[in-house]
Amino acid sequence: MEEKVMYIGTVCELTGLSERQIRYYEERKLIFPNRTKGGVRKYSFEDVANLREINRSLKDGFRTFELRSMLDKRSHGGRKL
Repeated sequence: MEEKVMYIGTVCELTGLSERQIRYYEERKLIFPNRTKGGVRKYSFEDVANLREINRSLKDGFRTFELRSMLDKRSHGGRKL
């Protein structure tokens, strides 16, 4: 699930998010797609799940800096968003 195989258009279809929203979440360091030599973003199924979770959390009233903090804690053994 961690292999980065999808392009942003596919991720948009799977998440219902716009390309701009996905890029914004990347700018806010909430997701980390790989880049090809040509600079094209590639995403994994785990990224798709994280994007859905991020979007749901934002709709619930969290802010991106709060989500970033939660992601930092999660990466150090904490719980999910």
